[in-house]
Amino acid sequence: FNGTEITGKYLGLIGCGNIGSIVANRAIGLKMKVLAFDPFLSKEKAFELGVEKVELDYLLKNSDIISLHTPLTDDTKNIISSKAISMMKKGSRIVNCARGGLVDEIACRAALETGHLAGAAFDVFTVEPAKENILFEAPNLIATPHLGAATLEAQENVAIQIAQQMSDYLNTGAVVNALNFPNVTSDEAPILKPYIKLAYLLGSFLGQVTQEGVTSIKLELDGKASNIQDLPLMASALVGILEPTSAAVNNINSASVAASRGINLSTIKHERRCDYETLVKITIRHEKGERTILGTLIAGNKPRIVNIQGIPIESDFPKNALYLRNYDKPGFIGDLGNALGSQKINIASFHLGRRDVGGEAIALVEVDEAINNKIVSEIKSLPQVARVNSISFQ
Repeated sequence: FNGTEITGKYLGLIGCGNIGSIVANRAIGLKMKVLAFDPFLSKEKAFELGVEKVELDYLLKNSDIISLHTPLTDDTKNIISSKAISMMKKGSRIVNCARGGLVDEIACRAALETGHLAGAAFDVFTVEPAKENILFEAPNLIATPHLGAATLEAQENVAIQIAQQMSDYLNTGAVVNALNFPNVTSDEAPILKPYIKLAYLLGSFLGQVTQEGVTSIKLELDGKASNIQDLPLMASALVGILEPTSAAVNNINSASVAASRGINLSTIKHERRCDYETLVKITIRHEKGERTILGTLIAGNKPRIVNIQGIPIESDFPKNALYLRNYDKPGFIGDLGNALGSQKINIASFHLGRRDVGGEAIALVEVDEAINNKIVSEIKSLPQVARVNSISFQ
């Protein structure tokens, strides 16, 4: 039997958030070279971690071991597909301790049997509990029953952390991982509630239409919004922005998740200077530029979009919608309607905005059902369309 050294080998990380960055640190300590595919990883954060940010195809072709650290979404389901495996080096290995469904298990079994893959290690499976699985009889497979943090050391450390955090609070007033932090009084709660929802929805829009690595997020509050607590709004906005790539993000940890990705946060409160009674603006800066969205509350507490990318547009937050950047040319609405109609997709509402006549325009089109990637690709091929995203608001 001959083993394999890992020193000098290439480790490919699909996802380089909290867990992925820890794995990168361990691997670099073992003198491995680390490649990372993560749309939300900025170049600055990659440099800080000591990893090389690359596209997925490059990672597949050049990694000796691929380890997955990303949530399961429509975009990441079967991200390691039969085609992806065929692009990998002969004799490479796969490690999946993230989520079942990220790897095509049938394709992985076939690659293990032919020897294209030298080995695989799985802690998660498409169907759990995994009493039966096509991988179980495959050669060179290590399978564990979704252990996660189920180790003696982890359980002991959790108990120590709880005791330490309670001690810190009772002795110094320090609050760590509190479910009710930031503090909100009973008088503030009903005022904050609709703003927290608005901030989340605005952030969710930006999170769904941004694939580039985010470097900074700025929250601006105008009018009545400038008189309320900003921390709960920033926390809620971050949840919306980070959810597509961070399954475990919530209002309590969103700021720390953003910090772990090297994202700079800032908040500005303006004295009344806008045309709206109250206004919330979120700007994210990414590697190729920036995106902005503005929202307000109407009828007291109903969230509404009023501006995207500096272009005025009025819309609610529909359950299912298409966001399009297009050119203000005759025939666009008809072509889009025909494209959706041919797929039996009904349009519920249509909201338009433009920068100037014949120039850049945007559309937010509410539809009766979620739009799959195939239909999105067909719409993107329309001559007037610059980009299109399928988005949803729950």
